Amino acid sequence: MTSTAEPLLPARPDARPSRYDAWRTRVAADPVLVRRMSWLAPLLVTLLGAVLRFWNLGHPRAIVFDETYYVKDSWSQWILGYAASWPDEADARFVAGKTDIFSTDPSFVVHPPLGKYLIGAGMALFGPDSSFGWRFAVAVAGTAIVLLVYLIAKHLSGSIPFATVASLLIAVDGLAIVMSRVAILDILLTAFVLLGFWFVLLDQRSHARRLATALADRAPDAWASWGPVRWHRPWLIASGAALGAASAVKWSGVWVLAAFGLYVVVTDAVARRRLGIRFWPLDALRQGVAAFVLLVPVSVVVYLASWTGWFVTDDGYGRHAADAAPATGIFAWVPMALQNLWKYHETIYTATAGITTEHRYASPAWQWPLLLRPTSMYANSTADGTEGCASVRGCIENVYSLPNPLIWWGGIIAIVWLAIRFVMLRDGRYAAVLVGFAATYVPWLLYPERTIFQFYTVLMLPFLVLALAFALRDVAGARHAEPERRLSGQRTVVVILTVIVALSAFWYPLWAAIRVPYEFYYLHFWLPGWV
Repeated sequence: MTSTAEPLLPARPDARPSRYDAWRTRVAADPVLVRRMSWLAPLLVTLLGAVLRFWNLGHPRAIVFDETYYVKDSWSQWILGYAASWPDEADARFVAGKTDIFSTDPSFVVHPPLGKYLIGAGMALFGPDSSFGWRFAVAVAGTAIVLLVYLIAKHLSGSIPFATVASLLIAVDGLAIVMSRVAILDILLTAFVLLGFWFVLLDQRSHARRLATALADRAPDAWASWGPVRWHRPWLIASGAALGAASAVKWSGVWVLAAFGLYVVVTDAVARRRLGIRFWPLDALRQGVAAFVLLVPVSVVVYLASWTGWFVTDDGYGRHAADAAPATGIFAWVPMALQNLWKYHETIYTATAGITTEHRYASPAWQWPLLLRPTSMYANSTADGTEGCASVRGCIENVYSLPNPLIWWGGIIAIVWLAIRFVMLRDGRYAAVLVGFAATYVPWLLYPERTIFQFYTVLMLPFLVLALAFALRDVAGARHAEPERRLSGQRTVVVILTVIVALSAFWYPLWAAIRVPYEFYYLHFWLPGWV
């Protein structure tokens, strides 16, 4: 998974490098500048992401969209150890400061506890009645994602400019911004998935290097048939822990865990084949068993640990669901608490897999690449002359989870381009991004009737921006290309990035609930299903 250096060919005597190439050459020749850029670039782009996410985070001071579930459940879970029931009209009373009106009766929740504990931690820190407090954890996670994308892109490319572009794209994207400003679970899930992905990439680099070294130290006749089985893979264990945490936020993390596990086995098989191991398929299967032991059990432990509050109390939903009919036969040894949890999980799956309720913002997964129906999470209209509104038609505040259209559609095209490039070049870096995209999108296609929403795609977004960064690098041209080709390509990339940033500025008021005149608001109706 290491990056391969592009071949350098001698330039024509009359060729003049572009300003970017000249700057890059100067930086590469100065170790001090390299060190400064290596920390300054991620710092600045992460700071930009933080400003866009934390600015006026407490606005609107209202429970928006699915915050109605997660804010109240997070607080009761933080206090009781399990999600409790709330009275009717609890949202308005909660916002008004009545945060202790929950009962001790359990509430049926369909997602694991970890994400709600993280949201609850922000509420405990800043106060449960603080809208900034209940959004604090998601804003931190959204900011961390900007840095994680930088680190992943730097790992894949070895290039600071490449990594900066990739992280800039997600820093200014509207879907990433909105999901970092509302207290629901998807951005927390995305942060843990990206962390697990980064750890997998680190493991692949370390494992490939150590495997090659171990085989090189053997006599040829000693390693021609079989390779070593390596157990010392701390990054793989760390990835298992991160993906277990992702699954403890939403079950979507399980799909990613399975996909990355298969990716680890397949890439190991390819490495052993390239190193000349005769029985490489069976050899990779032996290593695959070891990888499973390193990856999956720690995921299960982290997942179960997230249910600690439910385990140590008696009043959580389904806490004693299996007591009347405990398991028999080979499962009789399973502790009763785990049997109860299994019953609860069966109830959750049945309830969620069959959700087909009509919703005005529902969007099946086949529509997602087309961006036909983004989700409006909050809207508040004001009349002319009220609350600072000076518009004949009035003004509106909107929280609209629309990605930057150019990033989104460009990313979808880039995924297709990356798939073609992978078939042509067999570049493992492309494979990693494609696996991440497939793991976060394809499973949703298996539920065409289920009520789901476009904002779920925030989990796909990091892999889209990585693909787009690779595509923009191809647009810029290889370093050994003709200077004219490089110059025109770099100018094209600058224009594209400038338009992307301009579009984000144009859409930001609708992402951050900034009051705007309806005349400006209507300019954003690009497709019939928008807003």
